[in-house]
Amino acid sequence: MSDSLTDQLAAIVGAKYVSTDPDVLAGRCVDYTGRYRGRAAALVRPGSDDEVAAVLRTCRDAGAYVTVQGGRTSLVAGTVPEHADVLLSTERLSAVGEVDVVERRVRAGAGATLAAVQRAATDAGLVFGVDLAARDSATVGGMASTNAGGLRTVRYGNMGEQVLGLEVALVDGSVVRRHSEVRSDNTGYDLASLFVGAEGTLGVITSLDLRLHPTPAHRVTAIAGFEDLDALLAVGREFRDVDGIAALELVDARASALTAEHAGVGPAVVGAWQLLIELAGDVDLTERLADLLSDAELTGEPAVGVDAATQFRLWQVREAVADVLGVYGPPLKFDVSLPLSTVAEFAAAATSLVAEHAPDAIPVLFGHVGEGNLHLNLVRCTLDADRERALYAAMMALIAEHRGNVSSEHGVGTRKRDYLTMSRTAADVAAMRALKAAFDPDGRLNPAVLFG
Repeated sequence: MSDSLTDQLAAIVGAKYVSTDPDVLAGRCVDYTGRYRGRAAALVRPGSDDEVAAVLRTCRDAGAYVTVQGGRTSLVAGTVPEHADVLLSTERLSAVGEVDVVERRVRAGAGATLAAVQRAATDAGLVFGVDLAARDSATVGGMASTNAGGLRTVRYGNMGEQVLGLEVALVDGSVVRRHSEVRSDNTGYDLASLFVGAEGTLGVITSLDLRLHPTPAHRVTAIAGFEDLDALLAVGREFRDVDGIAALELVDARASALTAEHAGVGPAVVGAWQLLIELAGDVDLTERLADLLSDAELTGEPAVGVDAATQFRLWQVREAVADVLGVYGPPLKFDVSLPLSTVAEFAAAATSLVAEHAPDAIPVLFGHVGEGNLHLNLVRCTLDADRERALYAAMMALIAEHRGNVSSEHGVGTRKRDYLTMSRTAADVAAMRALKAAFDPDGRLNPAVLFG
């Protein structure tokens, strides 16, 4: 990158917020899993929406590519640059405003962490509707850009359902400010939703108005064990439509064995499959939970928690899974969305496929079963590049064969861009490309993501 562009960026954000240090850049060019690496020419950290817009315009005029980074928790290499890009970090856009307890909303900078927003909501007696294990690192701007789901999706929906308004900097240096003080606003195009899930390819989200929810007065958590996955799925189908459902999480025995060995967190029940269920509401739902489980084909009595300490312990296995996946090196990840009717068949077929392509790998399955969103992780998967590509392509084909979607909540990023047409028609992709061309005609923003 030219010294001239570096000087221009420094003039916009301040010299201390621009770096071309190779060691700094190297640390920023690896993805969250440690599996994928890229290259960058500079890191710039703007401190306002106007600075973000000016950086984008300056880079466009200089012919430089820009990759946007928030908490860098993408699991599909969505923040890994490929073109010696300028890295634009939103980390300084971290302010969380005062909570409006009447309208139940809060404005936050794109670089605010999920944990910071959750704390603000809790302090105001409210709750934010999205929760992730990476809450201390994941930023709300990045979560909106990927339309993240998480542990509470079955109750509150994805990130897009929490976004009431936002500000977005565009590559031409303009800023779209779509904020409204009213809940119902059908004035023109719903531009805010256009940027949610766009993975930073149309513009850079700089701040958001976020919906908050009342805090349930009562909560009950349980973990039930199953030997048969179909039996678990039958219970999951029943619970996902129950009033008060707050979480519905699947963990397989391999995942709980890893957490027991490497995190000291053993399973609360026995069984090849475990289902974490949480109900929450204005009344105590413990009896309702017991009634719904009374006829289930369980391996034994479920573990139930009605107090915070017990609930925390029951959640530990599910929370610890993500932390232990890397004990044998970077895992190979698949973010799968399936109809519940095909989950068991897919799980068996995927295990066979892994045994065929990577016999030393350990397939670990967990996820948000209420939405059919499963995370298949291959631990101890040390294939060379060609064999990994073959396995990845075969798994994508298997997902499509079972009427699934190649990306449920992690986005497409760079890792899945070659498989976009498995989930989208040619006309659909053409429409998305037309939007990309309208907002970013030179393809300078997040150039490796989605389309490549």
